[in-house]
Amino acid sequence: MSIVTAADVEAAGARLQLRPGQRLTPLARDRAKELGVEIVEAGAAAPAVPTAPSTSPAATPMQPAKDASASARPATSLAASAGGSTRPFAPLVSGAMYRRNGLGPQGANGGGRRPRAGVVGAGHVGAMAALRLAESDLFDHVAIVDVVPGLAAGLALDMWHGAGLYGFSTPLSGSDDLSSLRGCDYIIITAGKPRQPGMTRTDLTAGNAAIMKSVCEGIRQHAPDATLVVVSNPLEEMTHLAAQYTGFAQSRVLGMAGVLDSARFCALVGLTGKARPQDVRALALGSHGPEMVIPLSQAFVGNAPIESVLDASTLSAIVERTRESGGEVVKLLKTGSAYFSPAESAAAMVRIMASGSNEVIAACVRPQGAYGLTDARVGLPVRLDRRGLKEVVQLPLRPGELQALREAAARIAQRIEELAQLPSAPSAPAPAAATA
Repeated sequence: MSIVTAADVEAAGARLQLRPGQRLTPLARDRAKELGVEIVEAGAAAPAVPTAPSTSPAATPMQPAKDASASARPATSLAASAGGSTRPFAPLVSGAMYRRNGLGPQGANGGGRRPRAGVVGAGHVGAMAALRLAESDLFDHVAIVDVVPGLAAGLALDMWHGAGLYGFSTPLSGSDDLSSLRGCDYIIITAGKPRQPGMTRTDLTAGNAAIMKSVCEGIRQHAPDATLVVVSNPLEEMTHLAAQYTGFAQSRVLGMAGVLDSARFCALVGLTGKARPQDVRALALGSHGPEMVIPLSQAFVGNAPIESVLDASTLSAIVERTRESGGEVVKLLKTGSAYFSPAESAAAMVRIMASGSNEVIAACVRPQGAYGLTDARVGLPVRLDRRGLKEVVQLPLRPGELQALREAAARIAQRIEELAQLPSAPSAPAPAAATA
């Protein structure tokens, strides 16, 4: 028996005839539906898969990117439409948009070219993020880079060995040279030292700042048009430094924290037995640490406000445990830190951009005046497009929630000011050169 993959479907044209003994994977069957490819089973004349309508979302042209300085969207509650365009990404839902061989971004970058993705850092988070990107089959190529010779190449080969088992056809490559990122549209940066028991994220600042400088200089040279998703800790500080070291537009440098922290909150709500994690909608704003703000006014279980499902003391305990979840994992592991959920969170942000989803998620960005904030890097509700930040979404927060968010931003701004004391403190770079 032989397996027919999504790549076979994409190369088939309008009709794919299966031979005796051939089996179509479920993911390839989904791809056939999306592309309108007629599947004819061996010995049968009728197609097994109906033709997709001509208005398939995959053929919808991408909207042009907006600059991050655009005004924030007027206030709108996340309760407005469960599952609609204002649905927060907190549960990391799968669905067609993020399934392997799901909606493809053909044409998103012009000329029908699929985007290329890169991951810097082949530790647990980086390796898992690269695999999740490859599994989505949204990308033309996934490049992994790590300073350790052979590590990224070995992991890329290992992942490719499982391509038929996982059901993806995205090529992967590994290198110890940042030049392999040339042509990447999206780059996840995970490079840096991980937390150890007893360490705070801030304890990593000096060492990881030097690593970030080296990485960003390479990205600036080889992938000047890329959009960055920063995962390295301390998150807000490293996101700020990535923007400074590359000189990229603020809209093209995003920090990944809110997607992860939102997912952790939803997962902890699930432990109460009152809801499944995927049915909880919430956003973790502020910082990836003690100043994390989870506005309960914007948290729901299905269509019900979460405060009508769980009592105040339970919710308070869940919020506090969410803030400490990263440290809790570090303490249990004893060496290293969390990687399954951080990797999926980073990959999810890239998939959202590449696929043109209109999800409301939380990301670390420059506020540009939203919520009365003008400086620092802070976790806010946002929508992304194929070039990065599309807009900050203005939600109707309660006065106490808004005040907590502003206090978080002030604390983050103070820590960012202290970066000037580091030996690797950046000077303002010249504008990055555009690719030919």
